[in-house]
Amino acid sequence: MTPSPLRIGIAGVGRMGRHHASNIAHRVLGASLVAACSPVADELKWARENLGTPDVYTDYAKMLAHPGLDAVFLATPTTLHADQIVAALEAGQHVFSEKPLALNLADCLRVEAVAAKHPKQVAMIGYVRRFDPSYRDAFAKIQAGVIGRPFRARSQTADQNDASGFFVRYAAASGGILLDMSVHDIDTVRWLLGAGGARRVFATGTIAVHEGLRDVPDVDNAVATIEFNDGQIATIYASRTMAHGHETLTEIVGTAGRLIVGQNPRLNRVEIADAHGVRNECTPTFYERFADAFQNEAQAFVDVIREGKPPPLTLADATEATRIGIAVTESLRTRKMVEL
Repeated sequence: MTPSPLRIGIAGVGRMGRHHASNIAHRVLGASLVAACSPVADELKWARENLGTPDVYTDYAKMLAHPGLDAVFLATPTTLHADQIVAALEAGQHVFSEKPLALNLADCLRVEAVAAKHPKQVAMIGYVRRFDPSYRDAFAKIQAGVIGRPFRARSQTADQNDASGFFVRYAAASGGILLDMSVHDIDTVRWLLGAGGARRVFATGTIAVHEGLRDVPDVDNAVATIEFNDGQIATIYASRTMAHGHETLTEIVGTAGRLIVGQNPRLNRVEIADAHGVRNECTPTFYERFADAFQNEAQAFVDVIREGKPPPLTLADATEATRIGIAVTESLRTRKMVEL
């Protein structure tokens, strides 16, 4: 007997939510998108026209009460994540939320405590690199001992410069560049290194292009160094000002070799040779780079619920990524080393 499709409602159908919604509605097996929620009229209009979803809501609590709803997908502002996850769990829903889990440690721990009271409900946070084929291959090779014992990591998230300064407008609510962007890298290096908690961190940064960030305060380029409890070390770089496109890269060094994922940010396998030299086009945004991974991530969430499997990453993983993200953000702002 084939289980019934998982009935999912999505909250937030803006820039990122539209990708998630389209995946659930059209590409994820065993899922049915039955509701969408947003306080923004244009987002609900888009949902009606593109998702085949008859039921739209402006109120999140009303969507949670949608008849027969099994799970919710959250692509809402980070400031809402913790409260919305808690509300979903307490309403008996499984819940997937975009990263990070929250902007402060207290909210992360509150979500963990509520989830512990609802062990039959799945709560999963969207660290998409764990579902990317190349990153998964690197993880498998590390687990198999191909590079020996991993001890050092270098990872970066570098976005193409947006001259409109879109991110400047939401920077005050994002938690800052290192928590908004680099939390992906933090989770990735913990996962690939097999690292636990962090011992101490240091970060610094600069405003290279977007002077409007001084009022937040935030920067558009930052570097952080993390020392983990077991001795592994990682260097993290975040940028919002790349000229050539989006570039995600991670290097893991072990006692018997190293692995690099994303050394060349290729859009495809076409190489252009002309009077300017030999080159390739680059991925314009993170979504083009991780389109397959986002679909895999949503599929994994659905499969975990329908098959009764444990989630591939825990809320504790998400809490630790946030804890380190908060620490490097504090270091960035104070220009002092932070002990955890």
